[in-house]
Amino acid sequence: MNEIKSLADQIRGKINQPEAQLAPKPVAVKKKQNKAEAPEIVELLRGYDISGHKSMVHARFDVQTAQMLHYFKMATGVEVTRLVAYSVRQLFDQHPELKIIIKQYIQQLEL
Repeated sequence: MNEIKSLADQIRGKINQPEAQLAPKPVAVKKKQNKAEAPEIVELLRGYDISGHKSMVHARFDVQTAQMLHYFKMATGVEVTRLVAYSVRQLFDQHPELKIIIKQYIQQLEL
């Protein structure tokens, strides 16, 4: 029966303990990356203007990619919409053959 204590008794007991026993053990904390130290790509993403983008596209991601996007947003402050818009633009710029495929398809529609 002596082991049952009220919350007030537990707090009083902790207050009366010496400081050495109360001090939490030091935990290695990873410093957040300062915005000034961000890699160039993060700065490009932050500066990418999506104010004129009005069309919406629903995209599906696997669980790991969705979680990575969520963590990326928390770590950098860059919205997922901005990252996806920039990434798709870069994909089409780096692979012009994709644009050729689209143009050929459109030409076949007009016939």
